Amino acid sequence: MQKKGIRRLRWLRRLLRILIILIGMFIISCLIFDHFVQFRLSDEEIREVFAERKIDGQIGYYTTHGRTIRYASVGNDSLPALLMLHGSPGSMSYYSGRYADTVIQRHFKVFTVDRPGYGYSGLGDPVPSIQEQSEMIRPILDSLHKVHHPVIVAGGSYGASVASRLAMDHPELVDGLVLTGPAIGPGLEKIYWFSPIIEHWSIRWFIPRIFRSANTEKMHHQEELEKMLPYWQNIRIPVVYMQGENDHLIDTTNAGFARQHLVNAPYLDIQFIKGREHRLAQYEWPAIRNSIMEVYARAGQDPIHSSTGK
Repeated sequence: MQKKGIRRLRWLRRLLRILIILIGMFIISCLIFDHFVQFRLSDEEIREVFAERKIDGQIGYYTTHGRTIRYASVGNDSLPALLMLHGSPGSMSYYSGRYADTVIQRHFKVFTVDRPGYGYSGLGDPVPSIQEQSEMIRPILDSLHKVHHPVIVAGGSYGASVASRLAMDHPELVDGLVLTGPAIGPGLEKIYWFSPIIEHWSIRWFIPRIFRSANTEKMHHQEELEKMLPYWQNIRIPVVYMQGENDHLIDTTNAGFARQHLVNAPYLDIQFIKGREHRLAQYEWPAIRNSIMEVYARAGQDPIHSSTGK
């Protein structure tokens, strides 16, 4: 009996050592991943994109709500404005291939921004409040630049929630919305079993920063969307809703939510892209561009929102 007990103790010690080694290897792997995978381009890398494609673009920083936010602007100041908001995880670098689109260049002054917690706007330090994110992004349209109307805001995935909140709270700023893969209905998105675990302080510190931000946003998303429920009636502008018909991350019942709550939108076009899943921005840019132009044309018909100035 004593020998069996000793053997069992040795086996448990060996198992514990293996477990500690595996945990250590996992933590090291996460830290290495964080160093090399950040889904962002540096200022110099973006300037190289501008130079290679002969794009008139600038990178800027501003401070708001105690945070430093990075953004980029491309195009002629006299043109209407297009603000593009990325999802999570992501950064404004995601749109680096779109700056050179000739249709967009002819019609818009384009703005992109690293949302708080991503890119060079405090990577790994997210802002779970959608309303606060909206207020942190707002200066691009109402104080940093003298934007020209109509102003179109295109948001993907989580960025669609922020775009919608911006339009709700500041109808004088936004003249049209293009929402791609939008998570706008409370509880109508996939939550992974490990998401609450990752959020715990004992594990969160070694999770790659890009996923740390995305996970925090996901864990707070439902309650933030619930706060927005009374304000959907404030959206009185043209809206295009786009989603892949095989989207397994954001439930397609979000389209029904849009129909039910965007009751004051003068134009609502709900499109399901055949054979596509969630990542529309990666594969369906021509369709997204066409939707931007459709909303732009309809917004321009509104005499209140089609003035040349702010």
